[in-house]
Amino acid sequence: MFKKIKWILPILLLVFLMTGCFKKEEPKEKPKDKEPIVEEPKEENYSFSLVAVGDALIHNGIYNSAYVGNNNYDFKKMFTHIKPIIQQYDLAFYNQETSIGGKDIGVSTYPNFNSPDEIGLDLIDAGFNLINLATNHTIDRGAKAATYSANFWKNQKDVYAVGNYASQEDRDEVIIKEKNGISYSMLGYTYGTNGIAIPAGKDYLVNVYNYEKAKADIERVRDKVDILIVSMHWGVEYTHTPTAEQKKQAKDLADLGVDIIIGHHPHVIQPIEFIGDTLVIYSLGNFISGQNTEAQRTGMMAALTVNKKVKGDDVTIEITDVKGDLFYTIWGPVSVVPFNKLNDGLLYGYQSIYTKYSNIINQYDDSVQVGIFE
Repeated sequence: MFKKIKWILPILLLVFLMTGCFKKEEPKEKPKDKEPIVEEPKEENYSFSLVAVGDALIHNGIYNSAYVGNNNYDFKKMFTHIKPIIQQYDLAFYNQETSIGGKDIGVSTYPNFNSPDEIGLDLIDAGFNLINLATNHTIDRGAKAATYSANFWKNQKDVYAVGNYASQEDRDEVIIKEKNGISYSMLGYTYGTNGIAIPAGKDYLVNVYNYEKAKADIERVRDKVDILIVSMHWGVEYTHTPTAEQKKQAKDLADLGVDIIIGHHPHVIQPIEFIGDTLVIYSLGNFISGQNTEAQRTGMMAALTVNKKVKGDDVTIEITDVKGDLFYTIWGPVSVVPFNKLNDGLLYGYQSIYTKYSNIINQYDDSVQVGIFE
């Protein structure tokens, strides 16, 4: 009996060990697929700065002061104080109130203006690159002068001029520019032409505003650009208060998706405000002119920043840092001077004059800052 047990125990042990060795391994659990890492879209930011001034209204007192002989003119010295400011901005707008129609028909003053080429060239030299040409004086000297003006501006490098064209094809062309990664387009209109009839079949010479025309122009370009600027020659002369018609047109343009409305023609300054997201500068007043009242010689410079934020498919456009400040056209010699460079010798009582007119800038919207010039 003892012997039997002696042999059975090793056999059981051997069976036990063999069973353990040949035991099927449990299938290992497959590692779960890792969730894909979704990266947050990278945010990209772009911006450009814009500055705007009003009417270059070139009376004989201005062009006579610029005359250097042999039918040549030099206006550069008139903008000595302004040029360094303008050149700090990416885009710079002004309204060429009086048409540049070619010297061969003779330079002329009010009421039917024709200005020398040099005023345009010297303002380009000062840094201006956005120009409105649609004014009540665009066809003062007829189709020949208006065509010369359109071609003169079309041939200037890195300049975007609107409102006066040499052909229907030019007038209907959709022009899109880009600055610092932001695309933009500009349109320009005038309320009328002082009763001077536009030559038959040549409506393209000057853009006269009506709602349907503006609507069609805006719809051709609105979805192609980040920013749409409209220049409006509108309102009533010598009043600091926008008219009901200006207000209505501003609202119409805002509803059509315009981002920035730059106004001129009253020859004095009017307020700045936002209508929804649309910035409206009702009137910048005169930039340089031969007019002689305090209000007519006080002009506004408006500035702003356009911001573009891109995150994936989301694009956000915002207008910020809106501000305005004042300058004055002095005589003897003619010069455009920021108020911070004036003194009582140049303009007696300049500080009280500044207070009086600077209060107009943000009269409608106190988010608009007053003060550009250091």
